[in-house]
Amino acid sequence: MINENNFCVIMAGGVGSRFWPLSRNSRPKQFMDILGTGKTLLQQTFDRFTTVCSLKNIYVVTSSEYKSQVIEQLPQIPEENILQEPFRRNTAPCIAYACYRIKAVHPCANVIVAPSDHLIMKEDEFLDKINEALEFTKDRDALITLGIKPSRPETGYGYIQVSEEDSNQPNVRKVKTFTEKPSPELAKVFMESGEFFWNSGIFIWNLNSILKALETFLPDINTLFKNGVSFYNTNDEESFIKGTYSECRNISIDYGVMEKAKNVYVLCSDFGWSDLGTWGSLYEHSPQDDSGNALKGNNIMMYHSTNCIVNVPDEKLVVIQGLNDYIIVESDGMLLICRKQDEQQIRQIVNEIKIKKGEEYL
Repeated sequence: MINENNFCVIMAGGVGSRFWPLSRNSRPKQFMDILGTGKTLLQQTFDRFTTVCSLKNIYVVTSSEYKSQVIEQLPQIPEENILQEPFRRNTAPCIAYACYRIKAVHPCANVIVAPSDHLIMKEDEFLDKINEALEFTKDRDALITLGIKPSRPETGYGYIQVSEEDSNQPNVRKVKTFTEKPSPELAKVFMESGEFFWNSGIFIWNLNSILKALETFLPDINTLFKNGVSFYNTNDEESFIKGTYSECRNISIDYGVMEKAKNVYVLCSDFGWSDLGTWGSLYEHSPQDDSGNALKGNNIMMYHSTNCIVNVPDEKLVVIQGLNDYIIVESDGMLLICRKQDEQQIRQIVNEIKIKKGEEYL
């Protein structure tokens, strides 16, 4: 029996620049089946939460330019539940918009906020954790993030240190500190300590708690969206949101609220999670041949090459000789060849392409 107080907000407005050239501005990775499952990442995320929330209680926040793709991929969702952002302003404004919109129809909602492009390997265990978190937040002034037990000293993720303070519920721990993308040495210390978890960016809270936190720590953003109470779910909402976003600063919910609030908890988890943020993370979750190569394409010939990820169109004949630990991706006539260890530079490379070559390549 689905609890009608449960709502879900799926954030689907990102451009996935670290997955260039496959992920493009016109069709970012959340709208692609990059895992070869027959469903896009957005569709997998949506399906995951239909066991926890009614269809009418699932919202997708996305860029205005992607609305048609959301409709195409999620025909089950009511069109009014697709919230359009006129500009990208990071996760805090996105969450403020969605939560005030939900408050207009259900002021006592218990809300899950999740990115649209994450990989969950153990679905049943994940849903158990979601339900555990919803039970914890429904009657408490608490902000929960799902923390993932580290499997390696990853430098591309944020980390959360948990305290010894007892929350009176197994697996739920009070947050002590947040650390963004540590050095390799520090990531190794974090992993070995047992006190640190990866920050999944999946949040659970009740509306009263998150709106109170926004009012306390991001009063400017809170006021902008609170002013729309009379516009939500009306014909004037789109115009109001355009004006609001033009005034809104760019800030993440992690930096703006989670790192400052005192009522933040981690639900310690291990359900086979990856944010699929980079080609290297996709490599880790892709089938590999005897030489450790993860290949997608029907005409790839590898010689004396190991531990590479290759993603090319089926009709392209690609011959690779003597490369180890490389990313090789071709899409729409654009080719990327990059060492896996340097994959964090892809975002910077994409920015330079924009400046030197123009938007057409993005």
